[in-house]
Amino acid sequence: MTRIENVLYTGKVHITAGGRNGEARSDDGRLNLQLSSPGSSGSGTNPEQLLATGWSACFIGAIGLAAGKMKVRLPSDLSVDAEVDLGTAGEAYLLQARLNVRIPGIERDVAQALVDTAHQTCPYSKTLRGNIHVETKLI
Repeated sequence: MTRIENVLYTGKVHITAGGRNGEARSDDGRLNLQLSSPGSSGSGTNPEQLLATGWSACFIGAIGLAAGKMKVRLPSDLSVDAEVDLGTAGEAYLLQARLNVRIPGIERDVAQALVDTAHQTCPYSKTLRGNIHVETKLI
């Protein structure tokens, strides 16, 4: 396992009792969310939505890094739709995910190379690849 040599940032969040039905607050006050279980009548977000949010934002950053190295100018309407499923297999709870990427105006083979490179370099993708079922798709 590769270990970090130089920590660039540490996100710190406190979750209150209730977990999926609690509250999440960051130490800097920038994040203050109510949490609700998926499919419940609660008004809060859930961990699967938060994972999809963080991963898709990071993935766009990784596409940007790949584009810079390939000298490709990205369109302003580049987008990633992340879908994170919570499900079961027998008694075990599991996650699986899909990243649907749109890079309009870029040749398909170049866009696919950007997506493939991003999936190899994005820290979220590295962490989850091989641990959950992940599909990346160029739309």
